[in-house]
Amino acid sequence: MPSATRPAPGRMPFVVRVLAVGTFLMGTTEFVVAGLLPEMAADLNVSVSHAGLLITAFAVGMIVGGPTMAMATLRLPQRHTLIGALAVFALGHALAALSSSFTVVLTARVVTALATGAFWAVGFVIATTAAGPASATRAVGVMMGGLTLANVVGVPIGSFVGHYTGWRGPFWALAVLAALAAAFIGRFIPRTAQRAEVSVRTEVRALGQGRLWLALGAAVLIMGGVLATYTYVTPLLTERAGIPAGAVPLVLIAFGIGALGGTAIGGRLGDRRPMTTTITAAAATALILLALIPASNSPLAAVVLVFGMAMAGFTVNPVVTSLAVRFAGDAPTLTSALTTSAYNTGIAAGSALAGQALDSSLGLSGPALTGAVLAALTLLPLIALALNGTTRPSRRAARKQPRSESCGTGPRPGVT
Repeated sequence: MPSATRPAPGRMPFVVRVLAVGTFLMGTTEFVVAGLLPEMAADLNVSVSHAGLLITAFAVGMIVGGPTMAMATLRLPQRHTLIGALAVFALGHALAALSSSFTVVLTARVVTALATGAFWAVGFVIATTAAGPASATRAVGVMMGGLTLANVVGVPIGSFVGHYTGWRGPFWALAVLAALAAAFIGRFIPRTAQRAEVSVRTEVRALGQGRLWLALGAAVLIMGGVLATYTYVTPLLTERAGIPAGAVPLVLIAFGIGALGGTAIGGRLGDRRPMTTTITAAAATALILLALIPASNSPLAAVVLVFGMAMAGFTVNPVVTSLAVRFAGDAPTLTSALTTSAYNTGIAAGSALAGQALDSSLGLSGPALTGAVLAALTLLPLIALALNGTTRPSRRAARKQPRSESCGTGPRPGVT
């Protein structure tokens, strides 16, 4: 049975790559709807902007589900939590595929989001613990690479298939693949004891870190900026840039490649220069989104800028995630869940604001302008965090036993 123990320097533990398989599926389901909005809206008899609530609802489910499920499963074996999350994920997609009611599909999205939140919360802890302090950000980058690979492969394929089979085809495929992933996770995640080392009270106490909330604020804003634009990128590409609907999946591939590259850049640079990396990337994101407004009349410029916004925006993610877990010291589970909630708070707020902007006099420029403002606001918590410092250990971790690693993610029972 593969082990989560530390590998040779420079290599990621196998368990981190296994977790990336799960995040691939969950990233696909979260974002594939953006490429299927017109089809889903027509089939479910709602407007495109109303159908965008399917993305918002998933994000809201993860906002609530991450922390709630992290605490509910705190003393369960991590392997059982991951398998259970994938099983619920599969059932939720099957329910959505069987229904013709927008309300039922919306509810199923919330349920699958609860499961996704539980998977991410536990997965981040396993990944950073297995990799060790020196490679924590890189491990988060690899795990999140499953999410960004979903944008390169899963989302475009799902969108392409959905245009020919209807949106239910991708949902059925996700249900089957999630069931297979549950078996795969059950095979390769080590059987471990219950996680009884840290109590709920200890996890909550770890939240008393001002730096932690700055990192979470940055996560909210950067993801809100990128997803505000991405949620409604299909009408922008087809109606303004003049790109045929059948070619939209190719643009989504460009977005996914950019996101994958950004995650890799953040994972590589974040352990050495976290604040330089994030501040530069956030500023670049804001500028790219502003440029998308006048340049979207050109198909080539639109594709290049969609690629650029993904690369710049996703560079921030693994860095702020790793910093948040570092600031939590020895109680990272709730913090990990809150990081996932922060991203999805950004997705929910960004997509909701973008939908209102789309229906306003701003029209197709509204989502990109909304995204640019949110990305620019990301600089505020990042600059405050840079001034506050990121390398000193948390007060709580400093009072604890002789764990010298500043990120507080050394070996823990139930993960080694």
